[in-house]
Amino acid sequence: MTVWDDLVGQERVSGQLAAAARDADALVTAARTGEGTEPAAPEGSRMTHAWLFTGPPGSGRATAARAFAAALQCVSPDRALGGAPGCGFCDGCHTSLIGTHADVEVVRTDLLSIGVKETRDLVRRAQLSPAVGRWQVIVLEDADRLTEGAANVLLKAVEEPAPRTVWLLCAPSLEDVLPTIRSRCRHLTLRTPSVDAVADVLVRRDGIEPDAARTAARATQGHIGRARRLATDPRARERRAAVLKLPLRVADVGGCLRAAQELIDAAAEDAKEMSEELDAKETEELKTALGAAQGGRMPRGTAGVMKELEDRQKRRRTRTQRDSLDLALTELTGFYRDVLALQLGTRLALANAGAEDTLERLARESGPESTLRRIDAIAACRDALDRNVAPLLAVEAMTMALRAG
Repeated sequence: MTVWDDLVGQERVSGQLAAAARDADALVTAARTGEGTEPAAPEGSRMTHAWLFTGPPGSGRATAARAFAAALQCVSPDRALGGAPGCGFCDGCHTSLIGTHADVEVVRTDLLSIGVKETRDLVRRAQLSPAVGRWQVIVLEDADRLTEGAANVLLKAVEEPAPRTVWLLCAPSLEDVLPTIRSRCRHLTLRTPSVDAVADVLVRRDGIEPDAARTAARATQGHIGRARRLATDPRARERRAAVLKLPLRVADVGGCLRAAQELIDAAAEDAKEMSEELDAKETEELKTALGAAQGGRMPRGTAGVMKELEDRQKRRRTRTQRDSLDLALTELTGFYRDVLALQLGTRLALANAGAEDTLERLARESGPESTLRRIDAIAACRDALDRNVAPLLAVEAMTMALRAG
């Protein structure tokens, strides 16, 4: 099993990264055998110091970046015999994939943004030579969450990279990254995997029954992470079923307002469930590190540190709540997409095949124009949430628009 096996339905991207990893391996090998002092890519090399992975949610942007990082650190002896880097079994590959390699820094955020301070820390690390590996690799999974100041800090590092440092940036689209940064990166676009490819990986790697795997893959339209969660977590299936009942509950103004409030409450409950245990663990660990006395009394001068942790946890809960709400809106979009497909006379690739009675009822009660307006209303709600409109107001406006059609 090579490092590329986790890239589901991305054969073209896997081939490009494998070729770049071979060139990178040749560069470092030449430098270490005395043919050069530092790896410098010759003209025509497929290796470069900065990469930008883009693609829709679930396409595997971060997976591709981590796989490439592992291939760059591959130390398999088979390479000397013509084998390709990225074996998946050697110490370099294994530690890179599980996140313990000393020269692979994977940065992901559970907050709304990545600030200047965190980015400066990354840039300082990027200037170091590899400690044990072949390259110093920085994987930034949420490059779209860089603030403007942080992006400008990163730009300098990408413009003038250290000789053996590689930046791997991940974002949903090119527009989510500063033009000055993306112009200095080699760009790879990932596509949404097919339903069959996602179902196959759920069966093969997670041991999920084929029918359940295909249902989950179809419902999530090729999003691997969501499909795995839907197939294995009964609560995820319950929440999804509740969301898909919303179109039947907006017949009057009262129903619209109740549905909006319940959607917000469900997202808040999700955030609470996901954050409570982690928050408590972080708080206890920090108190111990600060030398809290038995009984919980904190030493003097530590109130600011505790307040900083509380602020971070609050921002993380906000991000988690928004992510949960966005997932619900994505599922609603898929529901109305199925309604539109029926109105246009096709039953191919319905994401919600288990709710055909409801889909057919809504398809009969309105026309394609109304359905398109409802899909636009959901998109407008997502845009409003991105602009920090109060979630309840944004969702209430959406449910009223769904009622109007």
